[in-house]
Amino acid sequence: MTHTATPTLNDAALDQLFRNARTVHAFRADPISDATLHQLYDLLKWGPTAFNAQPARYVFVRSAAAKARLQPALSPGNVAQTMAAPVCVILAQDTRFYEHLPQQFPGYDAKPLFEGNATLTEATASRNSALQGAYLILAARALGLDAGPQSGFNADALNQAFFPDGRYRANFLVNLGHADPSGIYPRGPRLAFDEVAQIA
Repeated sequence: MTHTATPTLNDAALDQLFRNARTVHAFRADPISDATLHQLYDLLKWGPTAFNAQPARYVFVRSAAAKARLQPALSPGNVAQTMAAPVCVILAQDTRFYEHLPQQFPGYDAKPLFEGNATLTEATASRNSALQGAYLILAARALGLDAGPQSGFNADALNQAFFPDGRYRANFLVNLGHADPSGIYPRGPRLAFDEVAQIA
């Protein structure tokens, strides 16, 4: 079978995913349906991870009751935007993600690498769940949603409210919805290629 080169996305798609996208700090009240959340996951799940481990776990906080549980853990500056967002995703990591590896990575028995190795397990869960969170942001933008990722929260309080058994631990939060123009700020500067990269 011949593999042809993957075409470059057009400028409109690149603008939507990267160049014109912003971290949003205020949201309209437009609801996000269950179907859209399923579609979001069905896109982001294809992003690569180590051993196909997929350690991220997601809580789509949408109801008033769930937001009331979340609010005490938020930093004061993040309360208004998070309560206004139609959905706030708790992006967590499964501390025993390796239990699923025989199913997810059947070509190699990777589970023993992690059993009893807390350092490797923590590093792999943190790195790869963060990757999956980045895929979530891009998938949301691809579906026409705006995203507001944040790390301003009390992790211990959030974990106690949503993951009291200790298996899952919050990594960061992502507010999702459609931007209110008042919450779109001018783009901050970015470092130039020569400041951060080299071609060896």
